[in-house]
Amino acid sequence: MEEVEPLAERLRPQSLDEVLGQPHLTGPKGLLRRMLEAGRLSSLVLFGPPGTGKTTLARLLAQGVGRPFLHLSAVAAGLKEVRQAVERAQESGGLVLFLDEIHRFNKAQQDALLPHLESGLFTLIGATAENPAFALIPALRSRLRFFPLRPLGETDLLALLKRALEDPRGLPGTPYEEEALRLLARAAGGDARFALNTLELAASFGRVDLKSVREALGAERFGMDREGDRFYDLVSALHKSIRGSHVDATLYYLARLIRGGADPRYVARRLIRIASEDVGLADPLALRLAVAAKEAYEALGSPEGELALVEAAVYLALAPKSNSLYAAWEKAQEAARAHPEAEVPPNLRNAPTGLARALGHGEGYAYYHEDKEGSFAQPYLPEGLEALTLFEALGEGWEERVRERLRALKERFQSARRRKG
Repeated sequence: MEEVEPLAERLRPQSLDEVLGQPHLTGPKGLLRRMLEAGRLSSLVLFGPPGTGKTTLARLLAQGVGRPFLHLSAVAAGLKEVRQAVERAQESGGLVLFLDEIHRFNKAQQDALLPHLESGLFTLIGATAENPAFALIPALRSRLRFFPLRPLGETDLLALLKRALEDPRGLPGTPYEEEALRLLARAAGGDARFALNTLELAASFGRVDLKSVREALGAERFGMDREGDRFYDLVSALHKSIRGSHVDATLYYLARLIRGGADPRYVARRLIRIASEDVGLADPLALRLAVAAKEAYEALGSPEGELALVEAAVYLALAPKSNSLYAAWEKAQEAARAHPEAEVPPNLRNAPTGLARALGHGEGYAYYHEDKEGSFAQPYLPEGLEALTLFEALGEGWEERVRERLRALKERFQSARRRKG
């Protein structure tokens, strides 16, 4: 069968004027436009979500300065391909090397680029959906300029979809409904490639209407990459919204994650963490509910089980908050690091053998249920750490009762030790 170029490829912009959604780079005062107008192209990295025009811009920049263009993907390329690019650049007197997924190059591969950037043999344009500050070595970063690309807004995506239905290179004459295009523009999540490819599939049904767009969308997705910043931004937003007791934001970010393709089991584990870290003893039932929600999802799967995650998330957002357990655990770990060899008091030591008992292990231990007074009077912390205070009940809800219980216990310890002393 004859291969047909995808719609997104057929409609690739032929000039900066046709590029949508990046006015800070391609507009009248855009940095890339000014660079081309000056006839100077420096090595750079274009970073942003998928479908925002990184490859298109790289091609237009090379075309704008009249230099040969070589496209490599760091997923498949290595040192061999870099050497071949150098040979080709030497033969042609220089070229623009476009390295897609540049963050996948390891340190040795990135090092191999440095001398050729320094000599000007080729101009490097990298593209990545990752944060280049974390993915690239300092020596390479110092030789590059960084240009962020933004997800396309719904208005730009709607204009792009209409262009596709009118342009001779696209799908001219295909009947469509305005509302169907709006639905697709919303569902694309700023990804122009996804929007165009989905439009092409919807048009194959003969008409772009709500029914065909919904069928083409299938499981909705929003370009969320588990390895990329967007996933972790949404997870962070969900966590912080629950911590801040904002129920509506909690629901919104939970929906973004689930509809965007996040593994609901990962979300369930995150809710369990929040129950321990941010609710804690302010509402001890929160942890039980979070664990139960995970078990419910595993029993039901999607979509039925997702409602259990919704219940847990809303409960956590509404619950009183306390991070006293989290803070106490941090202090406890620091104390363990600072005093790793502190001796356990003899009365608390295990005494499974005659030798251990002869060494005084367990001697003087007061069993709480038989001798409450003696239990409160005996030492628990190693010598020199008797005044160590790790847990402080400062939270809300049930922890207010914990605070009173803790105060009463401290008084009993002090009184019992004074009487013993």
